[in-house]
Amino acid sequence: MSKFASALVAWQRRHGRRGLPWQGSRDPYRVWLSEVMLQQTQVAAVIPYYGRFLASYPDIEALAGASEDEVLRLWSGLGYYARGRNLLRAAKEVAGQGQFPHTVEGISALPGVGRSTAAAIAVFAFGRRAAILDGNVRRVLSRCYGISAEKDLWQRAERLLPKENLETYTQALMDLGSTVCLRGKPKCAACPVSRQCVARRQGRTHELPAPRARKPLPLKRATWFVYLHEGRVLLERRPSSGLWGGLWTFPEARVFETAKGRRLAPIEHGFTHFRLRARPVVCPLAKLPPRAESPGRRWLDLDDALRAAIPVPVGKVLRSLVSGRS
Repeated sequence: MSKFASALVAWQRRHGRRGLPWQGSRDPYRVWLSEVMLQQTQVAAVIPYYGRFLASYPDIEALAGASEDEVLRLWSGLGYYARGRNLLRAAKEVAGQGQFPHTVEGISALPGVGRSTAAAIAVFAFGRRAAILDGNVRRVLSRCYGISAEKDLWQRAERLLPKENLETYTQALMDLGSTVCLRGKPKCAACPVSRQCVARRQGRTHELPAPRARKPLPLKRATWFVYLHEGRVLLERRPSSGLWGGLWTFPEARVFETAKGRRLAPIEHGFTHFRLRARPVVCPLAKLPPRAESPGRRWLDLDDALRAAIPVPVGKVLRSLVSGRS
């Protein structure tokens, strides 16, 4: 075992995170679910979603039998909704195959699973010897060895793999990047490999890994028509290929031309690649015109709408309506 790996294993046993609900499980379903949820999402945000998912779908067969609407309802608020759709697609594939794939190659072929996620699942569920390189691990290795190129980082990650204590080592990499080798203010005094860290020795922790050029986020504007009738609201399901694929939102075009509207304060929400500014227009209807409901549109009680598969900013508007009603 390399000096680097030995230091991480020892550190993990003393200082690593404990008590996370997916730790210690060899069930590939639970490991896979946690790793997909943790993609670009903090542990604290994932924990309640993970618990709710397992309560609704305790195994992969149960998930495979769910509808996309049910899955996205549970996923609502966690972001990156393609993960939820891919989770359902992968569950159906695995259920059809009869067993969860147990090699990195087989796991990485599942929808929504990349090289690093597949390696983590293979390590924790099957004890495979595989290297991970998520964002946190990339930062640890880049700083410690003074490298930034993706190819070099993967080679280093594979070269450092120990022949034993692989699960402890892999978890240590994740925990070190999440709790010590932070992006903005790394806690170098608490790092078990600080003495061999190139970035610390050269004063380059702010340079490594090389930051990606950030472009100003474009602003997308939208008008939401919030149609209300006798305590119910009209929601529209978005196409699966769009921003909120498969989720229910307010129509962005007039459905009933004669309805008079009252503008609410705009809602702003930040996404990875743009900012959204939506202006809700509340349109009460005294009576419903013919064909008031159509495929892709649904009238729901306000309380039921809040429990539907909706994005966060839509939920904000609905909660303000519920609050105003009471």
